[in-house]
Amino acid sequence: MRHTALVVLAALHAVLLAACSGGDGRTPLVVYSPHGKEMLVHYEREFERANSGIDVQWVDMGSQEVLDRLRAESKNPQADLWFGAPAEAFTKAARAGLLAPYRPTWAASVSADARDAGDLWYGMYLTPEVIAYNTAAIPAAEAPKDWDAVLDPKWKGKIIIRDPVASGSMRAIFGGIIARSVAQTGSSEAGFEWLRRLDANTREYVLNPTMLYQKLGRQEGVLTLYNMPDIATLERRLNIPVTYVIPASGTPLLVDAIALVKGGKNPDAARRFYEFVNTPTALLRASRDFLRIPARTDLPTDSLPQWVRDAQRAIRPMAGDPKLMNDSLDTWMTYWDQHIRNSRRSR
Repeated sequence: MRHTALVVLAALHAVLLAACSGGDGRTPLVVYSPHGKEMLVHYEREFERANSGIDVQWVDMGSQEVLDRLRAESKNPQADLWFGAPAEAFTKAARAGLLAPYRPTWAASVSADARDAGDLWYGMYLTPEVIAYNTAAIPAAEAPKDWDAVLDPKWKGKIIIRDPVASGSMRAIFGGIIARSVAQTGSSEAGFEWLRRLDANTREYVLNPTMLYQKLGRQEGVLTLYNMPDIATLERRLNIPVTYVIPASGTPLLVDAIALVKGGKNPDAARRFYEFVNTPTALLRASRDFLRIPARTDLPTDSLPQWVRDAQRAIRPMAGDPKLMNDSLDTWMTYWDQHIRNSRRSR
């Protein structure tokens, strides 16, 4: 049923794109992205200002939703570019033959673990996962400082979580917890037990980031686990009373990537956008205005905002085998969805 629904949605999306493209003579560039309206509108405007013959048409959806959509559309691709999601999702897309190779001009400025060996995707940003809380409800001194602290029974009914199956950030956190368990004990069981205890404290799993932000701001849940850039944006740009803690023992550090879609109708426009959003100017703007940590290693440290330099000093990658996580994450998430979700919330 899920695959059938995606095929229907893909067909409808194709009709809508056909209806809205070509009217003004510009080349349509279709971008799938989880980066959110504010960031996507910014890049749409800036890119079109520099490339007046191209019409950027972005579709905002979760990371897993992008991957599912590309799979459903594989025989008739509707997107030209995939802009943003954890590298784990791009690796799956590469294995499924959904991406087209492209070696950008700045390829040598990205470390080997932040790009695909066959040039099918490249990292743009580094995204640490954090513990976040409503500062009007939880004093800083009482906020959890590490992952295990969120399992304290005092947080029962106070934690709100973005739906983990659809969210790249939550998949990374849950996968990181299980991979850590394997690294420490040789088994995944301690990781799954950790997720059961988290489920016992969780008030609600919400469908999308907007609901998470609203409920966290209204104190319908006062504690969450999510990615640092989104939480920092709520705090610094939207004045929602939330802040974050970088877990002391280590955290998943996602590589947020970009790729061309295989069979995209306008690859030249896609390559131009690919280059545009990865210039030093664009990356520094993203770090300043959208609180992203650039993956490129050739940017002068003193050109980065102070918060980036502070975060780079505080972040410790979580223990665990990245290959094991990439190979096992779908299986782990299916088990969590079928056997752990909501299993202890009523106890």
